Amino acid sequence: MSQEALATIMRSVANRMRADFEQSKVFSHNGEAGTSREALVRDFLSSCLPAHVQAIHNAEIIASDGGVSRQCDVVIVNRETPPLTSLQGYRVIPNECVYGLVEVKTSLNRKDLLDACEKIANARQLSKTAYRRVPGPIVRTTSAYGRTYDHFPTSGIVVAFDGLNLQTLGDHLVEWCRKRPVWEWPDSVWVLGKGGLQWRHAASGLLDRTPSPGAHLVQMDAPVGEDILLALALHLNIHFSEAWMHPLDLVPYAGKSVLGTAVREWVIP
Repeated sequence: MSQEALATIMRSVANRMRADFEQSKVFSHNGEAGTSREALVRDFLSSCLPAHVQAIHNAEIIASDGGVSRQCDVVIVNRETPPLTSLQGYRVIPNECVYGLVEVKTSLNRKDLLDACEKIANARQLSKTAYRRVPGPIVRTTSAYGRTYDHFPTSGIVVAFDGLNLQTLGDHLVEWCRKRPVWEWPDSVWVLGKGGLQWRHAASGLLDRTPSPGAHLVQMDAPVGEDILLALALHLNIHFSEAWMHPLDLVPYAGKSVLGTAVREWVIP
């Protein structure tokens, strides 16, 4: 098998996704079309994500202090996430189990880009504290967004089937980022058939999986006649192969709920 085999496979996947996207246009109800397109992206993500993570769509994230996210298109979670509830395909997910979210847009304009950025920022503001931390000599941390975390912070990616040209989208993204702290910025933006917006580390000059203070936004056009799925697949692999979590502690989610009443106690001599 040639070294370009993965590129050939991604080209085939891109053609199939484009055909499925065109087919989804026959849905008369916008909600049905949107759900179908989210499922297309979820299925693509599932094909290239590491085995210890899972992509699900149509979900809501909750935090142990009562915080709740807006409805998310696609959420990347730990594969051992407990299915707290799944009503007609709708999932509620503890934030500690969330590794990232992917906002899916049909045609990305300024309004939809900024809406996706706000949803990512909102999800990052939710607390991640309900863990059972395993004692030991090694303290695990993750460095991202110019910070050091004692957990894996929530990633945020935007994927669109079409949209404005990348330079215009980049201008809108930079305008939004100037008003927000780095840890709220999206990690990348991708438009099928056009290319992507990624961050270049100011010191190393290399593309980085997350933005950092002083990072430069870079427009990466798709190769002529090709799509961006290979670059996106590699970005996802780099991004989520490092994803990890402490064991989940559901007790804080019970809050002040009464778990029962003690009525008798035995002492064994």
